[in-house]
Amino acid sequence: MLSVQGVGARLGGRQVLTDIGFSIAAGEFTGLIGSNGAGKTTLFKVILGTSRHDSGSVLVGGAPRSRRNPLIGYVPQKFSLDPDLPLRARDLVSLGIDGHRLGFSLPSTARRRAVDEMLEAVGAQSLADARVGELSGGEQQRVLIGHALISRPKLLLLDEPLANLDLRSAGEVISLVARVAREQRVAVLISAHEINPLLPVMDRIVYLAGGHAVHGRTEDVVRGDVLSKLYGHHVDVLRVHGRVLVVAGAGDASNTSPPTPHASSDCDLDTSPPTPGVEVLS
Repeated sequence: MLSVQGVGARLGGRQVLTDIGFSIAAGEFTGLIGSNGAGKTTLFKVILGTSRHDSGSVLVGGAPRSRRNPLIGYVPQKFSLDPDLPLRARDLVSLGIDGHRLGFSLPSTARRRAVDEMLEAVGAQSLADARVGELSGGEQQRVLIGHALISRPKLLLLDEPLANLDLRSAGEVISLVARVAREQRVAVLISAHEINPLLPVMDRIVYLAGGHAVHGRTEDVVRGDVLSKLYGHHVDVLRVHGRVLVVAGAGDASNTSPPTPHASSDCDLDTSPPTPGVEVLS
């Protein structure tokens, strides 16, 4: 459903992504893992067609991707609404029906039924008439996922949906997305700083650092030798009580540069590897 082949991208004259390649099949759940500035949002923009890439190709459903592609559903990283804005949860979900075409459809029984069914599918039926700006972070994420899914996309992109959520809300959002992926055969790419919330449901992982990436099954990627090569210095992967910790080796305290260091005012570039002895993914 998604094929990224040798993609490279620059921002402000700086190389942000280098030879990125991976694929996602229908119904597959893939985690895009990387620290702040690793290039996750830039990669999403390239896939969405809102940012240019200077090498490689992106195919969605076997065809070159384009802007306003009806095959793609997207939940952005930052979303905020004034609590006083009179936009209900059902209104926001309804807007997703017209997201890939100009104009708006007239109200109809079929349209309202579709919105109600989607609100129920994402566990937000009780929030239908609540103002979106007054909802909690986890509740807003449910509504946003409903907004992205109501047009029946085949690929769902979620940019940092767990940011600022407590553990319970994060777990509920991940379970919801995983269930939808299985039931509707939607390919999912979800970006996150932390790997542990995704471990129970993740089929594959794309791990970004310094503009480079490794891709594969979690057990094949999240290993000391693989991540050491990616970061360009020694990295340990520790597994404790079913959780994964990625830490820099004790002998690498003086190494503060990733494999391909750059400076960028855009801040969408990984400029710091794991600090020795500090938990990176928790």
